[in-house]
Amino acid sequence: MKAIIYKSTGSWYFCKTEDGRVWNARTKGKFKIDKEITSTNPIAVGDHVEVVLEDELENSLMIVGIDARKNYLVRTSPHNKHQKHIVASNLDQSIIIATIKDPRTSMGFIDRYLVSCEVYHIPTMIVFNKADLLDEEDMLYFEQVKAIYTDIGYPVYLISAEANQGIDQLKELLKEKTTLITGHSGVGKSTLINTLIPVKDIRVSEVSDWSGKGMHTTTFAEMHDLPEGGQIIDTPGIRELGIVNVKRAELGGYFPEIRRKAQECKYNNCLHFNEPQCAVLQAVRDGAISEERYVSYAKIYETIDDKHY
Repeated sequence: MKAIIYKSTGSWYFCKTEDGRVWNARTKGKFKIDKEITSTNPIAVGDHVEVVLEDELENSLMIVGIDARKNYLVRTSPHNKHQKHIVASNLDQSIIIATIKDPRTSMGFIDRYLVSCEVYHIPTMIVFNKADLLDEEDMLYFEQVKAIYTDIGYPVYLISAEANQGIDQLKELLKEKTTLITGHSGVGKSTLINTLIPVKDIRVSEVSDWSGKGMHTTTFAEMHDLPEGGQIIDTPGIRELGIVNVKRAELGGYFPEIRRKAQECKYNNCLHFNEPQCAVLQAVRDGAISEERYVSYAKIYETIDDKHY
């Protein structure tokens, strides 16, 4: 039988077979998959697996094989910075939920996430939630941020899950697709998912007053079926997203605007810091490349450790 992994709790998995039935599933001993992928979780949410019946009464299956993934998103393991953790696999697209205020999502966090999605060829859009909280000054800032990302090629949307603003358009974007949804705790991700799938009633986390960053509610990634067709994969509120599988010299290639401009640099191995006749630095000076995005590039560059590539 074939099944899709909907949730992992570490040792057990919840999966759905082609007939729509939900099962518990586990692996027997150590599960070997593609040797090129070494991660803390050999099976991830979104994986298509081969299963056999283990115990009908216990409603349990044994996972005996895993299909080749069309893609997957990897982050640094929360427990060991030198290990990888597969967030989810077989994605059609990804959404990062951000907010302009209460709390404000930093562009640095958005940029790190976009780089990760570029590495694994996952189309990504940015959705700003809590539109109902924005005053005139906030809206001016939103328009500036929106212009930065839409100029590069990333779609940007403004919604309010609380006020049901922009939700119909978002439902259309999600229809019949498998979409990973992520964002810091406190940005209203759970409220949004409750709006998209009212029967789920995911526990909503209040933004923590003392930190302004919110408290975690979800422990494991989990897939949910959408009423209109398709699936969303909810991820834990991520505080940091470690970039993996990227060397310093390759980083510029995952910033679309730097990748395009780098072709005009004098040296084809230009790192865009202090090399002569660097077209990227000139574009930053001219305002053709956002200074904020260039700062993100420089900060991410400093965090990459080539020794543990």
